[in-house]
Amino acid sequence: MKKILFLTGTRADFGKIKSLISILDTNDSFEVFVFVTGMHLQKEYGYTVLEIEKCKFKNLYTFENQTHETTMDLTLAKTIEGFSSYCKTISPDLIVVHGDRVETLAGAIVGSLNNILVAHIEGGEISGTVDELIRHSVSKLSHIHFVSNKEAGKRLIQMGEIKSSIFTIGSPDIDIMFSDKLPNLETAKNYYQISYTNFAIVMFHPVTTEANEMKQYVENFIEALQKSTHNYVVIYPNNDLGSGYIIDCYKKLQNNPQFRIFPSLRFEYFLTLLKNAQFIIGNSSAGIREAPYYGIPIINIGTRQKNRVINADIINVDYSQKSIFEALQIVASHKVNPTETYFGTGNSATLFLEAIANKDFWNINHQKQFLGIFDTTN
Repeated sequence: MKKILFLTGTRADFGKIKSLISILDTNDSFEVFVFVTGMHLQKEYGYTVLEIEKCKFKNLYTFENQTHETTMDLTLAKTIEGFSSYCKTISPDLIVVHGDRVETLAGAIVGSLNNILVAHIEGGEISGTVDELIRHSVSKLSHIHFVSNKEAGKRLIQMGEIKSSIFTIGSPDIDIMFSDKLPNLETAKNYYQISYTNFAIVMFHPVTTEANEMKQYVENFIEALQKSTHNYVVIYPNNDLGSGYIIDCYKKLQNNPQFRIFPSLRFEYFLTLLKNAQFIIGNSSAGIREAPYYGIPIINIGTRQKNRVINADIINVDYSQKSIFEALQIVASHKVNPTETYFGTGNSATLFLEAIANKDFWNINHQKQFLGIFDTTN
């Protein structure tokens, strides 16, 4: 029986890997472990470890990695220490990490330096921020790549990764988006006491390379939202540098009937609300990935999603109040056809299981090789 260890540090990455964990947790060929850390254990961000516990996975382990000085380098160091200790306790055969968070980097470092196979979910993607540096670093530390599309796989090959170690499975959250397990709209609205008939989703995250400007950016954003006539379901940002400015602005809106503000939402409930929203506004990857699948209009603000796959129907604006407000004036008439399949068709978990159930998968070399783009031997 192979031991598979998943690492999750945020509500976003858990939404991405939940279907992968689920399909292995009920398979007798694998013993699944989930290392829970990061934002999941912060009360200010909704203490989302409770949502993971509701999934009733067999082996959960929690580790608080946040320091008083919540800089990314110190968080990285502390996560490496805790994750390394846990790996020595359970001796996993495979570590699975997702995306571009510092927790992801910690998992890849621990695995690669301890001769444990590391699989990276959604490598090979670009964004133009510090997140991209982390994502590519994780890819170079990983032995196996489960990518969301062929273009991401091509970038990994360009980075010297070997084609046989790359598996295209799509984005795993699409599995949940089109599952029969989503609550209906009435259930989701009642659960979160949302009374609006019509509403939009707000998700605005800090950009670490623009931390000094974030205070002004979020003030512009909030002023534009308040000037509009829409109702908003607002979700807290992630905990990167600059998030404090955003949360402080949101707290000032608590008594404004235009806004319902939440530290976090259960992923399935979030998807139901997104599916029924008038539009989504901010700079979340949900506007790049999930919203196009549901045909929901998107207002994408600023640089956080720069260079990522941009659907032609997305309204891209800068950080100025004027451009944001102008977008809010036209978004109601902006139509998006729900035909996006760039990130897969909802069978990521099945493709993932097929890959790791193949005995050849476990023969992938722990010693990484660099394949030059002019090398045709592999």
